[in-house]
Amino acid sequence: MKDNAVFNVVKEREIQPHSTILADQFIRFTGLGAWEKCPHILRRVVVWDDVHNEEIVLLTNHFSLVASTISAIYKDRWEIEIFFKTLKQNLKVKTFVGTSENALYIQIWTALIAMLIIKYLHHLSTFSWSLSNLVSLLHWNLFTYRELYAWLDNPYETPPAEPELVQETLPIPGLGQQVCKIQKRGTRS
Repeated sequence: MKDNAVFNVVKEREIQPHSTILADQFIRFTGLGAWEKCPHILRRVVVWDDVHNEEIVLLTNHFSLVASTISAIYKDRWEIEIFFKTLKQNLKVKTFVGTSENALYIQIWTALIAMLIIKYLHHLSTFSWSLSNLVSLLHWNLFTYRELYAWLDNPYETPPAEPELVQETLPIPGLGQQVCKIQKRGTRS
């Protein structure tokens, strides 16, 4: 709610002592043009935020819920918004590739999985990364051959000149003979 909003208190509910809820009121806006924009009664809940040492004013049309429940809902909603803001900042999900519902789900789930992997790497690292720096340096080193876990702890080490190639064979009987036949005949199978 804006600081300069003009309203009348229609009804005020009792609040519990020693609670973070400072006020629980039913209000009607009385400012110039407010009746046309918002002709109905709203609920105004004032909550004390211990983290930032400030009052937060919440407006809602939920009249049956307890004020502490409304406060918890808004707090959870804010955490979700912070989470998606972090996704957008770190993973560059600013536009969507597809327009179908399935395409949006795929892009969001892919971003969530990528964020989960990055958070896990951040957790494993002994280097004091900020999350945004880790994302940026992972992006810059995407096609640089290094051992990931060693790089997480010592990112400024020079990468090896020639990577050690490790090629494992598949434990499928007769596969070695089949590969030899394919190489002799060319690209046909």
